Amino acid sequence: METSERCPANAQRVLVLQGGGALGSYQAGAFQALCRAGFEPEWVAGISIGAINAAIIAGNDPAKRVDRLKEFWDMVSSPVSWNPVGSGDRARTLFNETSAALIATFGVPGFFTPRVPPAPLWPAGSPESQSYYDTSPLKKTLERLVDFDRINDLKMRLSVGAVGVTSGNFRYFDNYEFKKLGKKIGPEHIMASGALPPGFPSIVIEGEHYWDGGISSNTPLDFVLDEEVGRDLLIFQVDLFSARGELPMSLLEAAEREKDIRFSSRTRMNTDKNKQIHNARMAVRDLLGKLPDYLKNDPSVELLCKASKENTVTVVHLIYKSKNYESSSKDYDFSHVGVVEHWNAGVRDVHLSMRHKEWLERPQSGETMVTYDLTGDVSDAPAGKKE
Repeated sequence: METSERCPANAQRVLVLQGGGALGSYQAGAFQALCRAGFEPEWVAGISIGAINAAIIAGNDPAKRVDRLKEFWDMVSSPVSWNPVGSGDRARTLFNETSAALIATFGVPGFFTPRVPPAPLWPAGSPESQSYYDTSPLKKTLERLVDFDRINDLKMRLSVGAVGVTSGNFRYFDNYEFKKLGKKIGPEHIMASGALPPGFPSIVIEGEHYWDGGISSNTPLDFVLDEEVGRDLLIFQVDLFSARGELPMSLLEAAEREKDIRFSSRTRMNTDKNKQIHNARMAVRDLLGKLPDYLKNDPSVELLCKASKENTVTVVHLIYKSKNYESSSKDYDFSHVGVVEHWNAGVRDVHLSMRHKEWLERPQSGETMVTYDLTGDVSDAPAGKKE
């Protein structure tokens, strides 16, 4: 067997983290479980809260990563440290909505604080007039929890995405690419990826204002697939919003469902698009193999051979499934009980996926890209689903 035919378990391991605010603790739990199972990533890419988690992972020694993630999530969940008083879904929904309202009013320690005076009272055109919150506390938090020298020394590849406010163009800040250009990743690049308007202000980098990458695409999967076409990839994509869901029965459920669709739709679109590209490359290779000998040295054929050469890709989806008592405020409910639940759900879903080893097998029968959602329900029944 040639080295190119190795199984995904020996491929480059990539952790792809979607945006989703307070739900980001699910990603931290998933990362903890993946490391315990021996699948610590070599490359981590994130958007928004995923970029913050990614920076903490890439910017720390392996032995400290989970502790630093816990420190961050304990800090941001400290304003609502108490538990729900009543039991049942209705009582929990009331608790969640109250928690979210408190966060919206008073902010989150080490993350963001309300502007005083509020934005409308600042002069038009000033940075303070364009957002409800001040995110300068996040800069101090990142400087404390993240070793940016480690990131810029390329101990692990880090990629975070943001959108230019005036250009509307998506841009990735990648430490490998920055190294080639003599540039360095800093707190501002992570903050730019999470600068969701109108809550948070844009971040200025090299004269350009940047907003949250989730405005354009809430997953960095596309970037990862475009960047690496040589090595086989085993990608763990941790999504915080589910594309599938039940028909809403109330205004709160309708608002939640709209948010789920809005932030998850591009994930499915990107996966489908890249599978089509991989299939097209495979068809080109098959066709080139059928050409007569007198055409095989043609410059156009040589160009097509290079363009159609590709790796195999396995994408394992870990998708957070909302609870009955959660609503559209779930991404800014930073209550401690919610953060712990989401973290534990990430650990549980990785353990469920580890029961099904089909994703460890290299794609067969000519496939070059396969995707799996192996978590299913919390029961033992599902055997995994390959799309």
